[in-house]
Amino acid sequence: MTTFKYDTHVHTKEVSFCGKVPAIEVVKLYKDAGYHGIVVTDHYFDYFFESLESLTWDEKIDCYLKGYNMALEAGKKLGLKVILGMEIRFTENENDYLVYGFDEEFLRDNKELYKLSLKEFRELTKDKNILIFQAHPFRPAMIPAPPELLDGIEIFNGNPRHNSNNDLAYEYALKNRLLMLSGSDFHHRGDVAAGGIVISRSIDNSREFSDIIRNNKIIELIQ
Repeated sequence: MTTFKYDTHVHTKEVSFCGKVPAIEVVKLYKDAGYHGIVVTDHYFDYFFESLESLTWDEKIDCYLKGYNMALEAGKKLGLKVILGMEIRFTENENDYLVYGFDEEFLRDNKELYKLSLKEFRELTKDKNILIFQAHPFRPAMIPAPPELLDGIEIFNGNPRHNSNNDLAYEYALKNRLLMLSGSDFHHRGDVAAGGIVISRSIDNSREFSDIIRNNKIIELIQ
């Protein structure tokens, strides 16, 4: 059976302040590592958008999508699928959430999502086929979110510079019957291919990606 590897948690230098690798290089690294696609999940939080205070909201979204769009164009040339996602942090606490199944229009139509609570964001997205996964919920300063507000948990986070307590994340997902994901949490060159998923078909966009996950069609979690 033909299988396809996708990393679900990837950052670019253009947008994520903690990212150290330009988007074009990220694509090449994953192509060379034998992956078929990546989800660009650059950080969406107050500090990034408020640092762009002189711009309109559409201009701010242009800035936020810069890493994704550069990766998308590079991916077309090299044969790597690039999917839009985000890692959002609300101002209510230090938790991070991986979000899948939305498009650019959603970001433009819904301003300053970071000002919402998780509960309000869940209410906004519940009828839109948008998935919310808590990223690395058992890192220091993180609080496992109420399971009824989540679709799933990142049960394996491959970032080598943090103790994500992946075993506790797995237990939490299992106990609460939540969907499970693995991701590299790519920021540095050495993070490439440290996580992800294996699926049975190639996918082209975030909504298809969301459908694969929601319907439990993941063959393997890369750990």
